[in-house]
Amino acid sequence: MAAKKRGKAKAGSAKRAPARKAPARSALSLGARAPQPAHKKTKKTKSRRAAPAGKATAARPAAKKAAPARGAKKATPRASKVTKVAATPDAPASSVLADGDAAPAFELMDHAGKQLSSAELAGSPYVLYFYPKDDTPGCTTQACGFRDSAAEFDEIGVRVIGVSPDSVASHQRFSAKYGLPFTLLSDAGQRLASAYGVWSLKKNYGREYMGIVRSTFLVDGSGVIRKSWRGVRVNGHVDEVQAAARALN
Repeated sequence: MAAKKRGKAKAGSAKRAPARKAPARSALSLGARAPQPAHKKTKKTKSRRAAPAGKATAARPAAKKAAPARGAKKATPRASKVTKVAATPDAPASSVLADGDAAPAFELMDHAGKQLSSAELAGSPYVLYFYPKDDTPGCTTQACGFRDSAAEFDEIGVRVIGVSPDSVASHQRFSAKYGLPFTLLSDAGQRLASAYGVWSLKKNYGREYMGIVRSTFLVDGSGVIRKSWRGVRVNGHVDEVQAAARALN
């Protein structure tokens, strides 16, 4: 009987063994589901890492927008140059005078702050030379050339007068610095230069602007232009003017 009970017990244990496999299956199924949350976290991590990349792409359009600003800066100087060309709208249109024409009348301030008119010069010959700017290399050389020949011009009775658009104060400094013994007239509005046809469009290194064309005019006692020089080259010019002045007598 005991043996039968043991046999039944063994048989019962053997029959119960398959029932224990159920928990193992549920554990495996749970284990299979376990990676799913981890996989979801990985996706979230990737989406979070993608955010900085989005910021970087948002910064790129800002760099592209900066390009037109650079182009705008380059255009600014060009606009200012155009303004400088038309700086004297009140000046009359330039005319071209020839030898034998009457010299234009004028009344301008000299370097001493006094008025000088062409009417005061009537009856005496004079040299009227136009130059671009005080205290610049070519203009200084020309002025010093007339200064060094001042005694010869006085001897033949011909007065030397320099004209430029510079102010009276600028003429005062220029005259004092180089000891110029002759008159400098301030033609700030370029009216006399325009009347003589020496205020003109100039080109230099691809740039266009209005300015004085270096020129000299010898006017006799009757107010007639006897000799003119345009586009003057400084070297040797004073000697040419002096020779023409001597020929008046």
